[in-house]
Amino acid sequence: MQGKGIRLVTVLTATLALALTACGGGGGNQLSGGGNEVQVDQNAQFEPGTTMANLKQAGTIRIGTKFDQPLFGLKGLDGKPQGFDVEIAKIIAGKLGIAPERIEWVEAPSKTREEVIEQNRVDMVVATYTINDARKQRISFAGPYYQAGQDIMVKSDNTQITGPESLRPTGAKVCSVTGSTPAEKIKEYVDEANLVLFDVYSKCADALRTGQVQAVTTDNVILLGLVDQSGGQFKMVDKPFTQEPYGIGIKKGDVKFCEFIDQTLTQASQDGSYAKAWQSTAGKVAPQTPPLPQLDTCS
Repeated sequence: MQGKGIRLVTVLTATLALALTACGGGGGNQLSGGGNEVQVDQNAQFEPGTTMANLKQAGTIRIGTKFDQPLFGLKGLDGKPQGFDVEIAKIIAGKLGIAPERIEWVEAPSKTREEVIEQNRVDMVVATYTINDARKQRISFAGPYYQAGQDIMVKSDNTQITGPESLRPTGAKVCSVTGSTPAEKIKEYVDEANLVLFDVYSKCADALRTGQVQAVTTDNVILLGLVDQSGGQFKMVDKPFTQEPYGIGIKKGDVKFCEFIDQTLTQASQDGSYAKAWQSTAGKVAPQTPPLPQLDTCS
């Protein structure tokens, strides 16, 4: 459903009142892992048999994320991903008593996110992952931890494309990613013959640069990173036309793990670690910290 445009950044106006009850208190160490210092709760205690208890005992966690998404999940020169998604994932791991260096990062592009969860190749996915009903048939979501909106990126000198309604009249070829929510949504505004799909957004950016397509569409925060890396070649139309709540994908029906993650997100919004995660990543381009969205009920 087409909604009002979402501002990319908003002022943090409120925090939620949930109390963090899943972890034991005290005994935290601050350890770094290529980003912010993360509080690692060495004394975390969980109900036996839960996902949290099993991960705590293993001392490691497998986390799926993007490797090609500037500001959210981009593989760095050290071979490790960096970005807002990555920092959120580190916060959750820290509440499990797992230090950043004990995280196994698994690439999770849009088209394989459900698969890596279902096939037990990861313990959770934090990868610009929009919550929707179709995906809920296969996996469960914690969160949302961020609200994005779909937008359009064009070359800086393009004056014809001014929003989604201008795509079909101009005959524009539009690029998005296979299996993504934006790829489905944009079909309302462009003929399918003019829709070009790749497995990662970096290929869409290359296609725009070389003139194979005239527009790229996905969530505004992803486009913001691509614009930032383009050296002035690209611009964002800046007319968001959807609401895209980003959630954390986990095994279907794992309610206790979902509730633990939600409690961790709530505490992060209250103690400043959520804001630090934003400011050290996406905040370098969009300075104001967004609010933590209203959390969905775990099911």
